[in-house]
Amino acid sequence: MRCTHIARLLQLTGLALSLWTSSCAAEDNNNITNTTINIKYKPLDIKTFHSLRRVSPPTISPSKRGALFITSYYTPDLNKSASYLSYLDIGSGSITQLTDDRPGTTLSNPIWFDDASFGFLRRGALYRQKLSPDAVPDLLYDPPMPITKVAYSANEGLITFVASVYPNSTLKESAMLKRTEDNRTDSAMVFDNLWARHWNEWMSVEKPNVFSLPLKHQSESEWKLGTEINLMTMLPRCPDPLTRWSIDDYTLSPTGDNIAFVTRPPFDNMTWSTNVDIYLVSTSGNSKPRLLTARIDGMSSSPVFSSDGRRLAWLQMETPGCESDINRIYVHNISARETIAISYDWDLSPSSLVWSKDDKTIYTVTSTQGRNIICSVDVETGKRKELTLVGSAWGLRPIDEQNMLFVHSTQDQPADIHLLDTYSRRTKQLTCVNKEALKELKLCVPEDFLFNGARGDKVHGWLLRPYDFDQHKKYPLALLIHGGPQQASIQSFSHSQWNPNMYSNAGFVTVVINFHGSPGYSKNFTDSIRHKWGDLPYVDLMRGIDFVTSKYNFVDSTRMAALGGSYGGYMVNWLNGHTDKFKCMVAHDGKFSTVSGYYGTDELWFPEWDLGKPWEIAGRAILEENNPERFASNFKTPTLFIQGENDFRIPVSESLGAWTMLRRRGIPARFVYFPDEDHWINKMGNSMRWYTEVLDWITTWTNTTAPYHIR
Repeated sequence: MRCTHIARLLQLTGLALSLWTSSCAAEDNNNITNTTINIKYKPLDIKTFHSLRRVSPPTISPSKRGALFITSYYTPDLNKSASYLSYLDIGSGSITQLTDDRPGTTLSNPIWFDDASFGFLRRGALYRQKLSPDAVPDLLYDPPMPITKVAYSANEGLITFVASVYPNSTLKESAMLKRTEDNRTDSAMVFDNLWARHWNEWMSVEKPNVFSLPLKHQSESEWKLGTEINLMTMLPRCPDPLTRWSIDDYTLSPTGDNIAFVTRPPFDNMTWSTNVDIYLVSTSGNSKPRLLTARIDGMSSSPVFSSDGRRLAWLQMETPGCESDINRIYVHNISARETIAISYDWDLSPSSLVWSKDDKTIYTVTSTQGRNIICSVDVETGKRKELTLVGSAWGLRPIDEQNMLFVHSTQDQPADIHLLDTYSRRTKQLTCVNKEALKELKLCVPEDFLFNGARGDKVHGWLLRPYDFDQHKKYPLALLIHGGPQQASIQSFSHSQWNPNMYSNAGFVTVVINFHGSPGYSKNFTDSIRHKWGDLPYVDLMRGIDFVTSKYNFVDSTRMAALGGSYGGYMVNWLNGHTDKFKCMVAHDGKFSTVSGYYGTDELWFPEWDLGKPWEIAGRAILEENNPERFASNFKTPTLFIQGENDFRIPVSESLGAWTMLRRRGIPARFVYFPDEDHWINKMGNSMRWYTEVLDWITTWTNTTAPYHIR
């Protein structure tokens, strides 16, 4: 591994901060004084954390002078969420709220019709509203079936959207068929194809398809709707209605004449093939969709048209069966029907794309050294340039050749909308949706460290000191283990169950380590995890803990907890069979047996590539070599298991199995079960309960008094 990039990152952090105007304190004309004020900040407790507001990526107006964005929040006392739209004047930075923000009122998918009016979705229907806080939204399109992912083209006079429909049926016909289906006298589901379920849903005959719908502006208040056109009806026929064509994602061209959509071919190998294709089709519906990825058997994603609509870029994995392959940037010339790969020598994997306004540059977000940074890629030469260096960026929205809006967060700053000058790399924060809440909080700042891990490679991690830190005291340690394993912990402000500040604010030194397998440190570093789930990451974590406890004398090595979800939950089970360093553990949706986990999961390509097939001699040997259940007799650490019933990636039997083994052997263990959750905890009330159970468990077993009452 080349660790020079990490060293350079650490050196440039000061430079990056000097280019960044990101503090909410800087909002009031940058009136900052040197007056010292002794403020007793509150800890980030469970209720406050779930009350923090979130922002969406901006939607820039046709004139480029302003942008719409959504703010969402949760009210714990009412157990209700809300989301509302605001208008951001890019030049002045002024913000005007446009829609109702009462608890329980939600919306999504803002679009512009013109500079004076906009639209949004509410309960699956499309509304239109004038650009005024006093305006009342009008119902523009009330479809028979709920719609999502709406886009509008003034040039072609149409909208495009996604709706789930029955085979060979219109929206109206699908609504009638759904009512009939709901009144069936039995509930049986019959499958032949292994693609019977995915993530959290069983397959049904309803499939999301992409549609176009003529929408003509007749007058100031009158719009004429045409008839919806299913743009996927000319795809090859699929005999199995349960696995027929469905859409994963799509994008509408700026000219409105084409869309590009992402779909998984409905074949018998869907469960063990990573093949995902991109098609191009006219919004008129008069032509057959054209396959752009016929010669590649890997995963395609993130299509985006150039500003003139003549080219299409997307991300392409090239290795069949490998879902953690590096993303390459492909560019397709639509008229010439030619595709090229640009910047092919890049050793990092971009995760999103957007074109510059002059179509000479593609901007992308890529993970590197625990950050999600913005990079520019010259389309002609492939030359790259890093435009941000710290935190996590997403939702890139170019304004002109020089400026773009984007969403940015760090571990001590929740997400807000920022303005980036791509020439100077200077940024300016434009929103501060949590200004009032942050006045009372002092979030912990991550401190990077490097140590010698497995294979002699430099491994990157960071820690957060606990709330109200006193260098003369000893503190317990919480080790957070990321999932994947080909994912990486990122220095962003997460609203999920794995926000490091939630543990540091409960009194723990919180440690995060991007072990072997983590992307952002070279392709070789990521690929090294194959066949070695229980090997290299385990070595990294143990050496990382030894490094932290030896370097930082405020860490109490006798009071440590290990926590992880998904692969992190697997690693918690692996740790339980290999070390007694930890006082307690938490395993969320973690695999206990690599063998039963293979047979029970929804995506077979993942365990087959990473480990092997259990009925083959070589595959079985690798699976058993990396099987936590094989070391069940060594488990001795009290463990909290958490599981969602609708998690089809890691079935409930995996957590039940590990919990059963510990309880049967008389080892303290607890099982927290969410019958209405999946691989993640999505409902806010459930998330609050999740944190309550987890923080109560680790504070109890490490004999820690949190700075607030957890229960």
